[in-house]
Amino acid sequence: MSALTSLKSDEEIQFSSLAKMLQVTDGNLGAHLLKLEEAGYMVVSKTFVDRKPRTYLKASNKGRAAFDDHVEALRQILGKQPEKE
Repeated sequence: MSALTSLKSDEEIQFSSLAKMLQVTDGNLGAHLLKLEEAGYMVVSKTFVDRKPRTYLKASNKGRAAFDDHVEALRQILGKQPEKE
């Protein structure tokens, strides 16, 4: 989720690029992403480029909110409050 939420809300990343960035196998990443998709935390779109399938991923609004909540919970556990802008 951290990789997906680091993108702008209208940006997406190709599955293979994310797997390479995270240094995980396609199968491992696919299993994790399935759970995120089932929870509604990410959006998957599939297309073809030069007759080859491409899968693109992006964090949903629900996923971004859940990740923000998670990060805030971690900050509280660590005893740190976010700085005000």
